[in-house]
Amino acid sequence: MMKIVSTNNAPAAIGPYVQGMVVNGMFYSSGQIPLTPEGKVVEGSITEQTEQVFANLDAVLTEAGSSLTQVVKTLVFLKDMNDFAEFNLAYEKHFGEHKPARSAVEVARLPKDVKVEIEVIAVV
Repeated sequence: MMKIVSTNNAPAAIGPYVQGMVVNGMFYSSGQIPLTPEGKVVEGSITEQTEQVFANLDAVLTEAGSSLTQVVKTLVFLKDMNDFAEFNLAYEKHFGEHKPARSAVEVARLPKDVKVEIEVIAVV
């Protein structure tokens, strides 16, 4: 059984996709970028942008009936791998001792020219 996850506490999808889906007890998010729920890009450092991404992830995970402590896999897209160390500090702050599997890649460009995008897979 599939359930679409949608919340006003995270930005609406900016294309033909949903914020996330729950399938067979697992939550799959679309990539979250540093947009406010109103759709405004958070300008600033990789840390500031990562904080907004995690606020968005928290919102969709909560709506799905899950949380960051239930995340089993993340996929991180960075505009500049030189931001990796600073990004890791913000990332670790949100996961603490919980360490999901992760991939991180540098990409040429992200939607709205942001610095970071993250998607997650979590147990519900």
